[in-house]
This record gives sequence, C-alpha cells and structure tokens, in this order.
Amino acid sequence: MALAAAGVLGLALGLDLLLGDPPNRYHPVAWLGRGLAGACRLAPRSCPGGLLVWGAGLVLAGLAVTVAGALALEHGLRRLPWPLAWLAEAWLLKLTLAVRGLARAAHQVRQALEGGQLCRARQLLGWHLVSRPTAGLPAPHVAAATIESVAENTADGVLAPLWYYVWGGLPAAWAYRFVNTADAMLGYRHGEFYWLGKAAARLDDLANLVPSRLTALLLVLAALLGREQGCQAWRVWRRDARLTASPNAGQPMSAMAGALGRELEKVGHYRLGAGLPLPVAADIARAVRLMYMTVALGVALLAALALWR
Repeated sequence: MALAAAGVLGLALGLDLLLGDPPNRYHPVAWLGRGLAGACRLAPRSCPGGLLVWGAGLVLAGLAVTVAGALALEHGLRRLPWPLAWLAEAWLLKLTLAVRGLARAAHQVRQALEGGQLCRARQLLGWHLVSRPTAGLPAPHVAAATIESVAENTADGVLAPLWYYVWGGLPAAWAYRFVNTADAMLGYRHGEFYWLGKAAARLDDLANLVPSRLTALLLVLAALLGREQGCQAWRVWRRDARLTASPNAGQPMSAMAGALGRELEKVGHYRLGAGLPLPVAADIARAVRLMYMTVALGVALLAALALWR
C-alpha cells in the first residue's frame, strides 16, 4: 500500500503536467463550484446568525457528499487490476491539482506584460488568478499579484491535496479540495454574505496550517538549489509571513518574495519584502521555475513519507 501511494503521487503529478485540466463541464471541482453557487442562491437573507448556520451546514453537507463519493470510488478501484487501479487513482488525485494550469495562467500574464499589453494582462490576472479588482493596477503590481498567486497556489492548489492524500487517501484529498473550493467561493466576503462564508474560511485556515508552512520551507530549499536567494527567502519568510490577513497565504508568498528579491505589495493590505525592487514581467517566469522545483521537492518528500508510513 505504501509503495502504491508513493507511485500514485508521482503519476498524478505526471498526468497533470502532461494533460492539464479537462474542460470545466467534465471537471469535478467545477461541479463542486456549481453546487456551492446554487446553494448560495438559496441562502436566507436574514440575520448573521442565520447565514452562519446556513454556511456551516452547507460545508458539512458538501464534505459528507464529497467524502462519500471518494470512498465509493476508492472502494471500486480495488476491483481493478493493479495497473489500471493505480492509473485511475492517480487520475482522480490529479483532478485535485493545478500545476500546469497555474503555470499557463501565469505565463499568459507575463507574455501580455512583455508585449506592452497592460490592459490584457490585467484582464488575464482577474480571470485566472486573483479575485481582487485589477482594472487600475500598474504593471509592477500586476506582476506582483501574479507571483503571489503562483506562490499561494503552490500550497493550496498542489501540495496541500497531496499532503492529505498521503494521510487519508482520496477521501482526504477530495475533502481538502472541497473545503478550499468553498473558501474560494464563500470565504472572506464583505457585506451581506460575510457570515455565509465564515465556516468555510475558518475550516480552510485550519486545513492549510501545515501545507502552507511546508510549502514555504520547500520554497526556501528550492531557492537555494535553484541559485535564487535562499537565505533572503528564509529571512523574509520569518519576518513577513504574518503580514497578510490570512494566517496561511503569507507563508509561501513571503518566502517567494525573498527568493526572488522582489517586493510583493497589495496596496492597503501588505508589503512582503518591503524595500526590495518591484517585480517585472520576467520575474513571473522565475516564480514559475521555483514553483516547479518546490512541487518536485514536495512530491519527493511526500512519497518518502508515504513509504515510511
């Protein structure tokens, strides 16, 4: 079983790098998103307490359905010959990852910036990578937001589901993916629906406590091995990781800022690596390279952990 888990980790990453994501109409994560959106439309327009209860119930119900489905699939895989079982399990795990898609989205923004198409770069950033308003961002802040998204998604879009897979198989990996999707859609909202996403946001904070810090540590190591600024990555990580509103997002983002030697700022919210030069388009490619190295180190570490267990 340990050897199978380690093999599935590497195979899932390979499938993602080779094939990328299927169209949304065939992607289970998109199905989760549509289900959450439909449930949100039914939420009571009432007091904060009612929204909080509805949001918590939605998360618990969604978790139950997701885990039950993953358990059923995992049970069904046991009836297949082992090569097909490994491949099917790797594909189901691969669907929780977003390595190739993340790199592609980041490079699209980089290419637009390098081509002088600032408006196009802003649009691509808002469509694919961030939820913040992008219309008025200058080029350095577009590059910074792209790099931040690469760093944060290395944790919650790649290493976190793999971390949970090692400890609990497909049900744990898909439980994490549901929680993270719920947080992305509902969490940290302002206004009427702030309380609706409270449970999803707090649960996502808890789920990412270890993966975010592990990712930051691996980013430091990747910077050392990749001839970036590993010592500075460590210093900025230790100094600035708590500057973000999220207890987790600042962990890999600050390590990335130090590794690249660039200041990453979200105006009015935080400055990671304050005083360093502002990023340019070419720094996005450096961030993607560090992301690949970090993921490779993470998969190797988690495969070793799976074998040890």
